[in-house]
Formats: sequence, structure tokens, C-alpha cells
Amino acid sequence: MAPGALLTEVSALRSMPMPTREAVLAALGNVIDPELRKPVTDLDMVRDVTVAGGDVTVRIALTVAGCPLRSSFQDQVAKEVGGLEGVGSVRLDFDVMTPDERAALTSKLRGGRPADDKAIQLEPTTRVIAVASGKGGVGKSSLTVNLATAMSSLGHRVGVLDADIYGHSIPHMLGLRQKPILVDRLMIPPVKYDLKLMSIGFFLDDNEPLMWRGPMLHRALEQFLQDVHWGELDVLLVDMPPGTGDVSISLGQMLPRAEAVVVTTPQALAQEVASRAAAMALKTGMQLAGVVENMTSDVFGSGGGDRLAVQLGVKLLGRVPLDARLREAADEGVPLVLSDPHAASAEAIVEIARTLDATRSAGFTKTLPLVS
Repeated sequence: MAPGALLTEVSALRSMPMPTREAVLAALGNVIDPELRKPVTDLDMVRDVTVAGGDVTVRIALTVAGCPLRSSFQDQVAKEVGGLEGVGSVRLDFDVMTPDERAALTSKLRGGRPADDKAIQLEPTTRVIAVASGKGGVGKSSLTVNLATAMSSLGHRVGVLDADIYGHSIPHMLGLRQKPILVDRLMIPPVKYDLKLMSIGFFLDDNEPLMWRGPMLHRALEQFLQDVHWGELDVLLVDMPPGTGDVSISLGQMLPRAEAVVVTTPQALAQEVASRAAAMALKTGMQLAGVVENMTSDVFGSGGGDRLAVQLGVKLLGRVPLDARLREAADEGVPLVLSDPHAASAEAIVEIARTLDATRSAGFTKTLPLVS
């Protein structure tokens, strides 16, 4: 290379604008904590920023050591900071929050409310939809998972509460093995497919049976609504246990303004049992959003959902045809609405989501206290 060419190249490098600390912090405002769904700058997670020419070093304080989502931070910082003009290299270091920092973060997440505040941790505008059935085996949980995914695809921020205490299957259906993170005394629900999930299954070893009586179940549900940071949700779908037992009563007390979607199969017997779940929802103050007929087919017939809707005086939200792929997708941990959106059953569930979306009520008018 000629000396003149080298001199020109060095001059060009010197004239190139170098990134400023302020510019780096502004870029970090686009780095979102994947679980808390807020910028790391708003969460006071940025501990240090060093700029040396075109080399930038960022230090982020994680809520807990060994955070399983480090790669998300690495990818986002590389994209946002690395894309700044004049940045030649980006290094990301991790630290861990001190107990005082975690307590301050918890207070911020609670909106300044004290840690012993008994209010339900849901935004006043969050719509709560309880998916209920009179008995097991009607596909209620797989419908909940796919309905949640469909509502997310419509642009809503969605959470799922697996309240089927004895039959907790939602984590498996979402392929989610990551446990909630505890920040001070606040639980942060893990996220999969943009869905926030809380389930009793996260706190049990393998397939350990749960042998709890009513008061313990009530307290567990209290914690899921009081000590879990759901954040800004448009919709919380609750996978109810089948029947009309303790959990159904407790949920009705805690969320008296929730809406219930009643799931039935086409048979007359299933329709009769499902009507009891609807009666329980009404007695605990819930609204009936409508009925879904699941497993419509030559095998099980059709029409049970129509009859139940007429009996209850509510809308038939839709029919979901019997489809082995729904079961296969659930076993694989990927909702069929995502893995095969053009399947007839997936399209039916998306249409049910659209129908529910069109009938959205105002949600909660205030933060509801827990009812003992």
C-alpha cells in the first residue's frame, strides 16, 4: 500500500464519530428483560458502561446468579449497542443484584406497594378468562394452550395460570421446563412463545402427586395471584380444574369478575356435566363468555355445544373438530396453532379467539382484594 493511501485511511478512522456513553445508554433502553418485559435501564439493571474509542463494555446486574436467559441479553446488547455508529466491539459482563437492589426492584414492580400488600397483582384492565369443564378428558387444557397462543398472535399480551392443581399439564404442553425466578418475595413467571406461565407443576419433583386439602389449595392460588409479577397483561387465561371443587370456589372468590368459557364434548352426558361448571361460575359471580364444543366428529357426534349454549342462554363460541394433531402437538410441547396453523382444529381455535376478542368487556374496574 502506498504511504499516501495509508495516511488517508488513518485520517478517515480519526474522523469517524466515536460512540458516547449517553448514546450507549439510549441504545440499552431497547434491551428488554425477556421475563419482566421492561427495558433494563428502567429496571436499574445497567451497572456500568465504559466507552474507550470504539470499544464498549456494558455490565448488567441480573436478578439471580445463573440466569437461564443470559443469551437473550447478549443477543440484544450486541444488536442495539453494536449497531451504533463508531462502535467497533461490544463486551457484555454480568453481575448479580444485591439483596437491597432486589428489594428495590420488587418495590418498583409492585408499583411502590409494600411486600405484604394483599392485592391481586393484575392490572385493572387485564381480562381474565377461566376455561372450565364439568369433567376431565374434554380437551380443556389443550384448548387453553392453543387459545392463549391464538390470542397472542392477535397482538395481545397473554398470561396463563395453570390452576388445574391435580392435573397440571400446561408446562408440558408448552415444552417449558424453566422454573420461575424469585426476586425478593416476588415470583417472575417464565415465558414461552410470548406466554407468561405459572403452574403448581413448577414446584413439584417429576411426577410427584399433590396431596393437599382445600385450605392449602386456596393459599397456593392466593400466591399465584398475589405474589406473581404478571406485569402488563391484556388477557390472563386460567386453566380451571374440572368439576366444582375447592379450587373452582376459591378462584370464583378471588376473581369474581372473571369470564368463564365452558368446554364440552358433543355427547349429551358431557353437556349435562358441563352445565354444572357453568352454574358454579355463575354462583361465584363470574360472567359466562360462551361455550366451546370440542372433539366434534363422527366418533363423538355434534350438537352438544349448541344445546348447552341454548340452555345457558349464551353464545356458542365455536366447534373444534377432533384432531389427533392437537394431541401430538401437545406431547411435543408446541401448540398446534403455531406448528400447523392451517390445520382445521387450529383455524377453529383462532376463530374462537377472534370471537372472544370481539366480545371483550372492560375487564376489572379496580384492583380486587383477596376474599378469605
